[in-house]
Amino acid sequence: MKLLPAADLLVATQKDPLDAFSYHFYGAASQRCESLGESALTTAQAALTEDWLARTSIVEAFYAGLRDRYAPGKPVWLTESGQAACGGDRWAATFLDSFHYADELGRLARQHVQVVMHNTLAASDYGLIDDVTLLPRPDYWTALLWHKTMGTTVLDPGKSPSDSVHLYAHCMRDQPGGVTLLALNFGTSNQSIPMPQPSSRFTLTATDLTGNSVLLNGTTLALTATDDMPPLGGVPTPSGSVDLPSTSITFLSMKGAANPACR
Repeated sequence: MKLLPAADLLVATQKDPLDAFSYHFYGAASQRCESLGESALTTAQAALTEDWLARTSIVEAFYAGLRDRYAPGKPVWLTESGQAACGGDRWAATFLDSFHYADELGRLARQHVQVVMHNTLAASDYGLIDDVTLLPRPDYWTALLWHKTMGTTVLDPGKSPSDSVHLYAHCMRDQPGGVTLLALNFGTSNQSIPMPQPSSRFTLTATDLTGNSVLLNGTTLALTATDDMPPLGGVPTPSGSVDLPSTSITFLSMKGAANPACR
């Protein structure tokens, strides 16, 4: 396959400056592309490892360097990304992939990426909805809660209590002064974090990480009998120590945070 290096493409844009710098990212190729070789593939066993999760940061840093050289100051957009190239692996449609998805959104927002486009809405294993049943997959619910709770202003989340816990903080969406903390517990044991304010809690878990079902605060997420969205209310949680279940994704929205950066 003949390729054009990104630097050569960018040189050709110098007379007609870019409005934004976009790139694509896949951390691996799916089993459909075994012909590319074992080194291009990944496994479900690696899905919660730092090696797998950090790949998006490494690739973004590479392209950010090119942006700084050829299009300084232009916004960076990730305009195509999914679990793995060639349609995703079978476990891309399960809750196991939601950790990679949520972590990628948090990491890239912290690295000043303004747009992340997920591939795809309804096709193959990495689609947000099943293309046959049109039912939401776990990544869909993750995207929906991100959109519901996380605004576009990125904040410092503070120190994580463990290497297995990743923290991201944003101003709340449509709530002046409010803050949402995203806490991902990749480990097999429960963790806890201090919370200075009462919050509304949204915790995603699954009884089977490689299954298609996901629980919100202990209740299975599913469309209603009339194909409407279910209620997505949070659980009121007092200030103090908040427990994070093992292998869980938790959004904690603090309306009363009164953060001056969020006004």
